[in-house]
Amino acid sequence: MEEISQPQPGGRRRAVPLAGSALFVSIAIGGLGLVVQLYLKSLDTPLFLISLVATLQSAGTLLGSWLWGTVSDHMKRRRLLALLTLALAVLLSVLALLPTVGIVLTTAFLRFVVFAGVGTVSVAIVSASSLVERRGKNLSYISSARSFGFAAGNILAGVVLERLGFQPTFILFAMLPLLAFGTIWLLPCENPVQQRGKMGAWKAIFSSGLLDLYVATAFRQMAIFGTFALLYVFMEEQGIPVSLMGIISASNTATQVLTTLIFGWLADRLGRRRIFMLGFFVSAIVPLFFVFSSSVGGIVAGYVALAISFSSLYVGSAAHIGDRVPHHRQGQMLGLYESSRGLGGLFGPVLAGVLVPAIGFNRMFLVMAGIGSLGFLVMIFGNTVLGKRVAGN
Repeated sequence: MEEISQPQPGGRRRAVPLAGSALFVSIAIGGLGLVVQLYLKSLDTPLFLISLVATLQSAGTLLGSWLWGTVSDHMKRRRLLALLTLALAVLLSVLALLPTVGIVLTTAFLRFVVFAGVGTVSVAIVSASSLVERRGKNLSYISSARSFGFAAGNILAGVVLERLGFQPTFILFAMLPLLAFGTIWLLPCENPVQQRGKMGAWKAIFSSGLLDLYVATAFRQMAIFGTFALLYVFMEEQGIPVSLMGIISASNTATQVLTTLIFGWLADRLGRRRIFMLGFFVSAIVPLFFVFSSSVGGIVAGYVALAISFSSLYVGSAAHIGDRVPHHRQGQMLGLYESSRGLGGLFGPVLAGVLVPAIGFNRMFLVMAGIGSLGFLVMIFGNTVLGKRVAGN
């Protein structure tokens, strides 16, 4: 593994404007989940195709995270981030035309190719410019802003959709990435890009000693994406109104606003591994909440558990990767981490779409809990199954 190089100064000065940019983008992306799913349902789209949206989004994340993370190591990241937010605004505006199912599915994939790049490049900028003792806290600003944006987007989507319909809702969300574009230019100027030798993805993963983390994350994402791929349909079957669905799902991201900041602070003090191991454990039990209670309270509890699992896992893992990787390769390695998240999300929704018609929602949730447990076990026994285990901090 390469020695960690010294970061550029100004991690917090970069984290604050990037948190603002992440907020606007996340409001748009967070709100579209509910709107797109219900728009497809209004077109009498089969459940399998509705669940395929989540699969295509994960495929986009898989490709976009690796692609833009690698590109960001070889060009100015602020410029790349600005281009990605403009591209996102264009892709969102296509939905305002109320397109066919095929176009919705295509834009779902492309939207997340771009969105994955926005997230990866933002995190790479902050991680590369942060000292080790502040990396967790600085990264938590980005994650917390994204969580707040997802919460606001979910609430806004339910309210606007119920009152104005699909087209005005799509138009509103298409305008938000333009605000993110303006915020990006508040970032301090970057140093010239230092060209480095390229390293293949697999070689980079093995040389960093992060293979078990990436594999476990893929299992975790498969379980979580499978659990939530059809959850709005599940809530509708329980008689929950559309406007309340947005508020319920917002309980996840609203909780993340606080828990992300807390776990970012704890990751700098207690060590990265303790924090992300908590995330893996809680992820395994998230689907069980929906098995034991389909009431509003039970579903909210499941979303809150998801918030705890995500915030502890993401902040702890991202800071851990930043500690182990030199700043000129952080775009690639953080991008590969996001790709492992996308890989799990690629298969989880498809599996859910197949299982629900065959065995029902409850048994599908149990299957997802089992898959989530595999991720936790990989992190415990990763040294035996995959080779040398990642050393704890």
